[in-house]
Amino acid sequence: MMRSESGGILFEAMVSLTILALAGGGAVTLLAAALSAEQRLEWQEALIEEADRVMTATSLLTRQELDLRLGVRSVGRLLVTVSRPERALFRVAVALATAPARELLVTVVHRPRGTS
Repeated sequence: MMRSESGGILFEAMVSLTILALAGGGAVTLLAAALSAEQRLEWQEALIEEADRVMTATSLLTRQELDLRLGVRSVGRLLVTVSRPERALFRVAVALATAPARELLVTVVHRPRGTS
């Protein structure tokens, strides 16, 4: 009788360790996914901050300076597109150079003729 009980105890111990290993593996997978998401968000945040600095600097330019910058220009890893949809309006868009169709920030700046 002792022999069958020790076999049952051994089986229960193996099942318990298997459950523990599966739970631990799941926890490690979740932790790795969370760390990856955090790194991706930190990269995106740094990119948006960089785009914001470029956008701020560009939006402070005078009409004449914006006229000189019409078109697409590379600023580090970013592309800045300045266009003029109407006479006194300049559209400024900032995108990642590797994904120019996906604009990160866009604004419209009003610069009437005869003013800076």
